[in-house]
Amino acid sequence: MPDIAFVKPTLPRSATLVLPLPEADTPATGLHAEADAATGGALTRALEAAGFKGRKGQTTTLWAPGGNLSKVVAIGLGKLADLTPQAAEAAGGSLIPALAQDREATIAADTLPPALAASLAMGALLRSWRFDRYRTKEKEEDKPKLERIAFATSDTSAAKHAFAPMRAVADGVFLTRELVSEPPNILHPTEFADRCKALEKLGVEVEILGPKEMKRLGFGALLGVSMGSAQEPRLVVMQWKGAPKSKKAKPLAFIGKGVTFDTGGISIKPAGGMEDMKWDMAGAGTVVGLMAALAGRKAKVDVVGLIGLVENMPSGTAQRPGDVVKSYSGQTIEVINTDAEGRLVLADVLWYCQERFEPRCMIDLATLTGAIIVALGHEHAGLFSNDDDLAQRILAAGQLTGEAAWRMPLGDAYDKAIRSDIADMKNVGGRPGGAITAAQFIQRFINTKHGPMPWAHLDIAGTAWTNKDHPTIPKGATAYGVRLLDRLVADWDEG
Repeated sequence: MPDIAFVKPTLPRSATLVLPLPEADTPATGLHAEADAATGGALTRALEAAGFKGRKGQTTTLWAPGGNLSKVVAIGLGKLADLTPQAAEAAGGSLIPALAQDREATIAADTLPPALAASLAMGALLRSWRFDRYRTKEKEEDKPKLERIAFATSDTSAAKHAFAPMRAVADGVFLTRELVSEPPNILHPTEFADRCKALEKLGVEVEILGPKEMKRLGFGALLGVSMGSAQEPRLVVMQWKGAPKSKKAKPLAFIGKGVTFDTGGISIKPAGGMEDMKWDMAGAGTVVGLMAALAGRKAKVDVVGLIGLVENMPSGTAQRPGDVVKSYSGQTIEVINTDAEGRLVLADVLWYCQERFEPRCMIDLATLTGAIIVALGHEHAGLFSNDDDLAQRILAAGQLTGEAAWRMPLGDAYDKAIRSDIADMKNVGGRPGGAITAAQFIQRFINTKHGPMPWAHLDIAGTAWTNKDHPTIPKGATAYGVRLLDRLVADWDEG
C-alpha cells in the first residue's frame, strides 16, 4: 500500500497530478489554476475536449499536457453541496486504478476543507489494499507501483489530525480483510487465536480458552460443532479498557462467529462454491478488526470482543443430525441440520459473555444464513434486534459509513418454528423465513436475569465478501462491520 502524506499546495515536478473537480462552471482555483497557467490553458482545453464535466465518478486522464506535467488525472466530485465524507472517500478510492502504474501522485485537495481531504485519503488507502501473499509468479508489470500519495491541502495540520483516527480504523479493516482472505489450511482455529495475541501490542487484553476449559465450562453447543475436525476449537476473549475512570461503566460487547471452514458437517454442502466457506469466520474477523481499530485510535470506551473459533468437518466423530446437545446456558438443542452450526457457536459464546461481563449491550455478527442473501442481496446486512434504540443507532452508523443494514422482524410466530419434540429447541425451523428463525434461535440465548439486555444480530452472509470491485473495496473480503461498529461506538459512547 502507498504511504499517505499531507503537504502544502505545490505543483509536482515529476509525480502525477490528480485534480478532484466539482460539477460546476466555476473558474479554476488553487493548484488547478496553477496547473492550467503552467500549461498555457491547455489543461482546460483538454478537459473540455474530453467532455469532462466533474460528474460524480467521472475520470479523465491527460498525458503530457505541458508545463512539465507528464500526467494529469481529473476525478469528478459531483456537486459540492452533495460532497459528504462518504462521497469523498468514494472519489479517493476511484483514483487508485488510474494511478496503479505511477510511483508517486499529488492530489490537489487544496480547495477542499481539510476533513474532506482526509476522507479522500481514507478512500484511496482503503482501495489500495490487496492480498498477494501467495502470488509467486505475478509479472512485474501487473503489480501496482504506487508508493506515495501526497494530498496537497490548505491546512496540513488539520488534515493530519482528521486522518489519524481514520488510519487506525483502516488498519482494523485491513486486519479483518487479511483474516477473511486467508486459506483455511492456514487459518484454522488455533492459528486464528494466536494471531489475536498481536492485539496486545495495542493494549488489548487477550485471553484464549481451549477445548478443556470450554468442556469444563459446559460449552456443549460449540464443542459439538468441532467434534468432526482434527483442529481444536478456541474461544478468544479480548478486552479494551479505554474509558476514563470518571466514565467507567459496563462494557459494550461484540461477539463473532468464527467457523474457519464450513463443509456443513454430516449435512454436507454441495461441492460447487464450497471454497467460499473459508470466510464463514468473517463475523469473528470483524470483531478482531474492530478491537484493533478501537485500540489503535485509543477509543475512550470499555469494550469486550469474544469470538468462537471452530472448523465444521464430517468424520466418524462428527456431530450427527438428530443429536441433542446441552448448551452453556443449560438449554438443550436438537441438531436437525449440522450445517446450521454458527448459531450453536454463538449460543454458548453469547451466554458466557453475559455471565462474565454483564455488558450494557451485545451485538453479534455472523455469516449465518443463505436466506438473508435471498432476502436482501449483497447490498444490506440483515439486522435483528430486541431494542429499538440500539437498532436505530446501528442503522444510522451504517448509513454514515456506507455499510448498510436493513432491520428484519422477530416474533413468537417465528419462534414456534424452532420448537423441538424432544429438546428445548431445534437448530433449524425450515426454509420459510430461514434468516429470521436463525435469529430467533440466537435470541433464546439472551439472558435477562440481570435485567433487559439490548441485543442486535447482524447476518453478514451477503456483505462479508464481494465478487467485484467497489470504490473503496477491492474484490474479495470487505471487512463489513468494522467501520459501522467503530462509528456506532464513537457516536454513542464517545460522543
